[in-house]
Amino acid sequence: MKTYLLLWYSSEGVRPSEVNRSLMSLGFKPIQGAYDYVYDWGNNVELGEILHFGDKIHMTLNGTGVMFKTETVNGKE
Repeated sequence: MKTYLLLWYSSEGVRPSEVNRSLMSLGFKPIQGAYDYVYDWGNNVELGEILHFGDKIHMTLNGTGVMFKTETVNGKE
């Protein structure tokens, strides 16, 4: 399972390099394409874990001016 993350930055918020450091500390890896980051869960993951991880992302980005969207799927490359 993988969680993909798409970000929308605000010119009134923090720098993308700061956001990058914070997200990498959560285990995200930056990627190029339709999404900005990916988190690889390895195997299957329970919905509760995905929701808890979404809370961590929200707390990490809170106050940065960044909006985000996540998509967790099985087998997407």
